[in-house]
Formats: sequence, C-alpha cells, structure tokens
Amino acid sequence: MAFSKKYQSILAMLVSIVLYFLFAYYLDRTNFAQLSSLYLALFLPFLYFMRKEKLNFPFLVGVAILFRLVFLFAIPNLSQDFYRFIWDGRMILEGYNPYISLPETFIEQRIFPVNQAVDLYGGMGDLNGSHFTNYPPVNQLNFLLAAIFSNSSILGAAIVLRLQIILADIGIIYFGKKILEKLNLPIHHIFLYALNPFIIIELTGNLHFEAVMLFFLVWSIHLLLLKKWIWASVVLGLSVSVKLIPLLFLPLFFQWFTRKEKTKGFLQLLYFGAIVILTNVLLFLPFLSSDLISSYTNSVGLWFRNFEFNASIYYIAREIGYLFRGYNEIAIIGKILPALAVVFLAIITFFRKNKSPQQLITALLIGLTFYYFTTTTMHPWYLSTLVLLSVFSKYRFPIVWSVVIILSYQAYANDPWKENLWFVGLEYVFVYGVLIWETTSLRSRKSILFI
Repeated sequence: MAFSKKYQSILAMLVSIVLYFLFAYYLDRTNFAQLSSLYLALFLPFLYFMRKEKLNFPFLVGVAILFRLVFLFAIPNLSQDFYRFIWDGRMILEGYNPYISLPETFIEQRIFPVNQAVDLYGGMGDLNGSHFTNYPPVNQLNFLLAAIFSNSSILGAAIVLRLQIILADIGIIYFGKKILEKLNLPIHHIFLYALNPFIIIELTGNLHFEAVMLFFLVWSIHLLLLKKWIWASVVLGLSVSVKLIPLLFLPLFFQWFTRKEKTKGFLQLLYFGAIVILTNVLLFLPFLSSDLISSYTNSVGLWFRNFEFNASIYYIAREIGYLFRGYNEIAIIGKILPALAVVFLAIITFFRKNKSPQQLITALLIGLTFYYFTTTTMHPWYLSTLVLLSVFSKYRFPIVWSVVIILSYQAYANDPWKENLWFVGLEYVFVYGVLIWETTSLRSRKSILFI
C-alpha cells in the first residue's frame, strides 16, 4: 500500500538527516565518488519538499533549521577558511589588529599570540597564513564573538560561528518571505535557498559567512521596497562590511532612484552610495593604522592577480594566452576581465529596464552572474548570492548551478590538489546551457524546475 503524504514527508526528512549526518561527520573530501553521491542524493528529498510540501510553510521552516542543526558539532570538511576566522577573532580579543599582521610571521618567530595558534595555522594552511586577512569589520565581529564564547576550543568556536550563520539564514527566510509577498510571488520559493543542499552544506556546514552578508542584503532590499532608502543604505553598508561583493550592486540602483524624478532621484542615489561607503569607513576606524590600506588592498588584489579556481571565461582566455605567449597571462587577464565586468554593469545600469522591484533584483542577478563568469576564482560558496537572488526572479539557472557546482570539488581528489578542466567544462556546459535556454525561451513557464 502506498505511503500517505505525511509518511512520505517523514521519510524524506529522515533520509535527508542521515545523508547530512554522513556528509558532516564521515565524509572524506578526497573521495569524490562519495562526495558527489551524497551531495546529489540530497537533491532528491529537496525536490520532493519543494513540490509536495510547498504549501506547508511552518513545516519547511522547521525542516530547514533541523537540517542545519545536524552540522552543529561538526568540523568543516570541505573548507579550511574557518581556521583563519577563529585566528582573526582571537587576535582581536588579544588586542592585535588582524589586518596588519600575518599568522606566518608569528609562527616563524615562534610567537603564539592566541590559544591553539599552531593548530589554527596548520589548519588554515601556508597559503592562507601568508596573506593579510581580507574579511571586513562586521565579519571580524562575527569572529570576535566566537573568540569571546570559545577562546580555547576550535570546535567550540566553530559552533558559535555556525549558530550565527543559522540565525542569519532564519532572518533570510523572514525577509525573503516578505519580499516574495511584496512581489506577488509564491512564498515557498524562499526554500529554493533555505532548503537547497548546496546552501546548507556550503554556508552552515563549511562556515562561510555569505549567509550573514545575504541577511543584510535581503533586509536592505525589503527596506528599499518600503521606501526607507536611508535605512536601506545603512543595512546595505553592513552587508558590504561582511563581504565586499554587494558594492558591485550600487550602480544598478540608478533607474530605481531616478524612475520618477531624475534630479532628485540622482541625488538620492548619490546619498545612498555615500551612506554605504561611510558606514564601512566608520566600521574600519577601530582598525585604522598606517598600514591598513596597503595591506587590505593588497590582500583583495591577490584574488585578481594570483588565484584561479573553477573559472569560466578566464580559463578560455588563459589557454589563448598559452597558445600565443607560451605562459600564464593571469596578471594581464586578471585586470582586463574586471574591466569587462564594469562595462557590462554600466550597460545594464543605463540600457536595461530596472525600474520595478523584480526588474531591479533581476538586474542584480544578471550583473553578478557576468562578474562570476569573468572572475579568475569562482569558489562554490560565491554562488549562494545568485541562488538567493534567483528566488525573486524568473531565472533558475543558479539552482541548476548549485547542483553541478559539485564537479569543482573533483580537484580535491587529486594529490597534490589539481583541477580537471573536463569537469570544469562540464559544469559550465550545464550552466550556460540552462541560462541560454531560459533567456531565449518564449513560452510561459513558472521556472525550469516547475515549482
């Protein structure tokens, strides 16, 4: 006899809990077969919940929180970044400025400024430990809270960091629901983000603070829709002070502010941007020093000049460089591609219709997508912003991307670490294919996932 819907949902929930538990506590990231199998299996109950329980909002909220709590006592197994988070937080607690000090320098001099310094440095790795921190002030506050509540336990600090991310995701559900209601879109679409296995694993599981950035971003958008643009700019400034990426969005608000009165709207846009920047300047003041600007800009610049991972257009340009010059032209290409992104943002700022709320959010999605297509480094967790923005749009290619992004982790199956460009190419074949299909399709549809 077929299970009733109630028992099917319970079974889907239990299966998800088991899979998340295995992912959190027993996964070896070098075992790509195990990693990809667990990951892809989690999308089956995800699709079930989105189709069969979409009208049961309280149930889906509870399930989303429950799945995150499975990771509560786990040490991240797909990322080492959290060790640097803990280091930075403990440095601040001890009175050090994390922006002008290198973990590598302390370790080489046999100076241990924080508890478990050797373990933290070993965990973050030589690459991370040899560069200045690039995490903005509000993010540093998150790290400081972990140090305050757990100054001598790495696991304890990870738990504090994880609880902050879970609370941020609850806030995203709250404001995301309000935005969907404002846009007259189905409120269950917020679970394309909140129940997405990629989001749960990369943010809650691997302790990436995109969740906190996105909490402030959706709060800011909500305030903007309520015509409270001054408070929206302050909150957007807080979002930037977690991760810098929302700075790219500033020009895209041009038509939103000028849609009724050109001159007044343009002045409001200038004030809006100025408040965002001033908010960040004020937040950086406690860390102000003669070396702050040089160390911070140098650290951020490394992402364009030195690092490369899971890239798209950049890898094609790199191969062309090898063909004609015989060596990697990242120093040059890393400057050209951001310029192309700026030009593209300018085009959609002035020549694309971005006046309605959904048009504005879609512009943010399209602009950031192009930036990620041209970046030299596309870490999986960067995708979380596109996943959330897609919730408020007609596009679903970020959801598909969140499935195939697992192909990028094949690099960790190699010792030493090395990307297989066939896997990267396959990933982007899916992403570009779905994006082109969605962009060119003329027929009416709810979404590519039909949910």
